[in-house]
Order: sequence, then structure tokens, then C-alpha cells
Amino acid sequence: MGKATGFIEYTREEEVKRKPLSRLDDWKEYTLPFSNETLARQGARCMDCGTPFCHMGMELNGLTSGCPIHNLIPEWNDLVYRGRWKEALDRLLKTNNFPEFTGRVCPAPCEGSCTVAISDPAVAIKGIERAIIDKGFAEGWIQPRIPKKRTGKKVAIVGSGPAGLACADQLNQAGHSVTVYERADRIGGLLMYGIPNMKLEKEVIERRVRLLEEEGISFVTNTEIGKDMTAEELRSQYDAVVLCTGAQKQRDLVIEGRELDGIHFAMDYLTVVTKSLLDSNFKDGNFIDAKDKHVIVIGGGDTGADCVATALRQKCKSVVQFGKHPALPEKRTEDNPWPQFPLIFTLDYAYEEAKAKFGDDPRQYCIQTKKIVGDENGKVKELHTIQMEKTVDESGKVTFKEIPGTEKIWPCDLVFIAIGFEGPEQPVLEQFGVETVNKKVKAPYGKYTTNVEGVFAAGDARRGQSLVVWAIHEGREAAREVDRFLMGTTNLP
Repeated sequence: MGKATGFIEYTREEEVKRKPLSRLDDWKEYTLPFSNETLARQGARCMDCGTPFCHMGMELNGLTSGCPIHNLIPEWNDLVYRGRWKEALDRLLKTNNFPEFTGRVCPAPCEGSCTVAISDPAVAIKGIERAIIDKGFAEGWIQPRIPKKRTGKKVAIVGSGPAGLACADQLNQAGHSVTVYERADRIGGLLMYGIPNMKLEKEVIERRVRLLEEEGISFVTNTEIGKDMTAEELRSQYDAVVLCTGAQKQRDLVIEGRELDGIHFAMDYLTVVTKSLLDSNFKDGNFIDAKDKHVIVIGGGDTGADCVATALRQKCKSVVQFGKHPALPEKRTEDNPWPQFPLIFTLDYAYEEAKAKFGDDPRQYCIQTKKIVGDENGKVKELHTIQMEKTVDESGKVTFKEIPGTEKIWPCDLVFIAIGFEGPEQPVLEQFGVETVNKKVKAPYGKYTTNVEGVFAAGDARRGQSLVVWAIHEGREAAREVDRFLMGTTNLP
């Protein structure tokens, strides 16, 4: 695939990023698309490697390796190299309902398992994927696909995140009448309100939703199943129900001072900021504002990074992100071999911006917050921390030990808690009567059936907090099983 000697002749080129300081003045996406010439070179780097690990899509050592939706990556890389863009789009859409989402927000486990990456930088798969779908929309190749006939079966999908949308898309194409219920005022789930504009501009989501509507899918917003409509009412109106509610119950911080004013969950912060931006360009004032404030983000993941980037755009006075683990190494360690996802140090867009603004990477490693202290008005004033030492014994057991003498007090006006999610919110699951395991819906992988006849579950509600690409994968597979349940057989992949 690609040019036989392309991986030798050409080096990896990254998507052009807008300058860190200048992009802090707006909420637009921070990357710019590749030129066609660059894309041809990058497609040429794809090797004729025999076994394309890039689309194996499995978990190794608890980490995703390769593409979970099994994108036909070598095929569309080759077609881009040859300038056959429309064919590349056709191959891409065979496996991925929404490349415009994954091409922007996926961490690209496909690149971690790229054969070129054994000894050189991986093929720029993610950037090529985004370019293909964006060109498809720009050229008018993406047109509504209206199902030729309807089955008479009705399916309700609860939740409009990537799992729900993928499931709806597949079932609609199978001829079923699909209605997607969303409790927020806009469709998209965490794509809409959990991922900031600079990573995924919302017109990209709205463009896809408009297309799905033209193809026959109905969307109902501002409707929370379990409150505005009971599970029993929903089941009585539809032949099948798919729970794609996500895993939105945020993990809380149990610590002295948690009740103080100025402490927020990270997802609450990101949601109100994005909603205010979309509703009024911040004129309504309905958001948490970090302007001129000292901000601390507790939690070292992507959601925390998005909080850093958001606070920077709000012109915060300072921003620091606490993580409990040590900094990752510059290169793979022996216990993290290819084709596992590479656990190596990177400078995410948010950290690049913070470094440009304040001179330092905002991340603090191996640090534990001991307590939060407020002022006489009950507002956050400072955080007290201590450094930790992480050790791993021969059995793999991890322990953290405080290092005496490393105590520190941090001035602080806002704290954002970004330490992950516990799982799906339970009330709606209880109302449907579905069994759970570890707070997640009990539904076998590959089957997606719950203990309740005609009720299925997919995405984060079933597997826990995960990647957008896994949600799309599960939404597609759940649609196949719903179709089989409704019709006795299925042609869905």
C-alpha cells in the first residue's frame, strides 16, 4: 500500500497548528488541514506490511491497540497517495459512520500500532482520515442516503453521543424508524458539550445531525428518559430500546474543604462554557469564568487538559494541573512494546498553550492534594499538597508514599475535578430494570442484550468511560443485534 519505498523517502509531517498564543484569542479549532501534496506524501508512507496491525482493534495490556472499528487504513492511504479521493471516501465510510469526529478527537491507537512506528514515526493516519471526510463534504460527495423501504419497526435510542448516533445511523439504513432522545438542548452528547470547540467545532456535529435528519432519523431534545418520559412509556411505544446514556457520573474528590465555593466538576465547567458560547457568545453570562483567577485542575487526563485550554482562553491568571503519576518517558519502555499504545511523553495542545503563555508546562506530577482551604466567605483560597513516590513491586502492585518535607501551599480561586467517571447514572437504569455489574449495564459484548426483553445497551453505559471510536464500534454492533432481534436476520456488519 502506498509507495513501496515511501516510508524510506518521506518523513512524517504533522498537521499545521495555529500559533499557541494567537489561538488563545478565539475558540476555533487549533489545527489546520494538510495540503493535498502533503497528504499524498503521507499516504505514500503506508507500508505494504502484510499484516496491517493499524486496524486490528483490540486491547493489549489494558490499552487500545489498532482501530476498534477496523478502518481499512492501508486501502484509503493508498487511494489518497494516488489522488483517488472519492474511492478513499467510500472505503473510509464502509467502517466509520463519523470520520469527522474520530479524525479530530481520537487519540489514534491506529498510529501506535502502525508498522512504520516500530522504528520511525507512524504514518499520519488521523490527519489523512480527517482530510478524506472533510473533502467529501466540501466536494458535495456526502449526500443523504434515504432508505428505499421501511420495515415498520420502531426503535428508540436513549442518548445522542457517538454510540447512540452510530446505532441510529445503522438502524435507519436498515429501514427501521429511529428516534433519538437527548436530555440536553443539543444533539451530540459529550461530543457537543464535553469536548471544547478548539478540538471539535460544533458545526461539524450539527452538519452530521442535519444529514441524519434528512435521512429520516428523528431527534427529540430536552427530554430526559426517566423524568420527562418513563421507561415504561418508552417501551410501550417502540419495538426496541437501546441505552446509550454514556458514563457521565463524575468521580468526586473526598477531601477536607470540598464544600467550598469555587470547586466544580470538570465536565460541568466545560458544558456551561460551551453552551454559553453557542447560545450567546458568552453574552448571557451563564458560565463559570476563570478570568484573572488562579486555576488548579485535579486529574491528569484529557478532560483536565481541556479545562486547562478553556481557562487559558478565559484569560486566567495562572493554571496548574495535578496528576498522581510520574511523567511518562520520552521513549517506549520495555514493558510497553509495539504494537501496544505508546505510553510516552507528549505536549498536548493545552500544555503547549500554557507553556507559551506562562513559560512552563502546567502539569505537576506525583502530587496529592491534602486539603482545600477557604477564606472567611467560604470561597476557595488555597490548596495544600504533598509530593508522592510511586513504587511497583514484583507482583505489579502499585503503592504511593508521601515524601516528607515536600508540602506546598498553592494560591487558588477555582478548582476543577477531573479524576474520571464512575459509570452511567443509575436512576434511568433502575427504571428500565436492567441488571448492572460494577455500576455498568450488564450486556454481553457482541450481543448488547440486557436482562429486559427488547432493551439493549452500548457504548460507555455498557463498557465504562472509553474512547469515541469504541463508542462508534459498539453502536454499530448493537444496531446489528437490534436488527437481528426485530427481523430474525440481519445484513448489518
